[in-house]
Amino acid sequence: MSSQLTSLKKIYSGKVRDLYEIDDKRMLMIASDRLSAFDVILDDPIPGKGQILTAISNFWFDKLKDVVPNHLTGDKPEDVVTADELPLVAGRGVVAKRLKPVMVEAVVRGYLAGSGWKEYQKSGTVCGIRLPAGLKESSKLPEPIFTPSTKAAVGDHDENISFAQCEAIIGAELAAKVRDTAILLYKTASEYAATRGIIICDTKFEFGLDQDGALVLMDEALTPDSSRFWPADSYVEGSNPPSFDKQFVRDWLEASGWNKQAPAPAVPLEVREKTAAKYREALERLAG
Repeated sequence: MSSQLTSLKKIYSGKVRDLYEIDDKRMLMIASDRLSAFDVILDDPIPGKGQILTAISNFWFDKLKDVVPNHLTGDKPEDVVTADELPLVAGRGVVAKRLKPVMVEAVVRGYLAGSGWKEYQKSGTVCGIRLPAGLKESSKLPEPIFTPSTKAAVGDHDENISFAQCEAIIGAELAAKVRDTAILLYKTASEYAATRGIIICDTKFEFGLDQDGALVLMDEALTPDSSRFWPADSYVEGSNPPSFDKQFVRDWLEASGWNKQAPAPAVPLEVREKTAAKYREALERLAG
């Protein structure tokens, strides 16, 4: 559920990742088995999740490195901790550049699902963007759309914002660059995933700026935590396809009657193990 290194100073614990300072240019990022649902961290871990997330992210960072630089330095996490701490970083740690975070979440949607589908039914829009009439649940959108959100602190909820609000937060030039880069990443990844039998319904990217002001992909990339993955062979427009992600736990939590305020109810081991199996299947399909 958490890492407690003594050889490095902890900078921050997020919903899933713990960050440690190496020096003024690098940090160690460790992915835990914590699961956040509806912006609440569950008390029960998903077995092996941190290692699966790290493997998927590292796969995508390599696959997409020609689209945008990423935060990996190429250093090995085993080289920055003490021998007794090696089990804490094995498979779940990466050495990352220290960047200035871009203070919006870069969400790209290629299909109509989740909160987007609920909004479309009421108003014909998703995050204020007008869409064609007659779309169904899980319909493919004519073109992927950029629907940014706020970057909330742990325990708070991310909130959808308009592109104009995004421009007000980070500036018009950077907002356009984040939008265009996020959509290109989504399109590139979606084309590859389709060859592996996976539809990427939507995803969320996080970006930072390096010391030269260049845009860098950071945190994680196209994992079951940050994306909605659907198996292509069971996709049917007009229905809610089964997914390779934490939607399985979210559906269980929705059915439990939970009010989505902390603390979350205890999630049965069977549900957590099935979730871990879905994460593993996503990794195996994508990376082989």
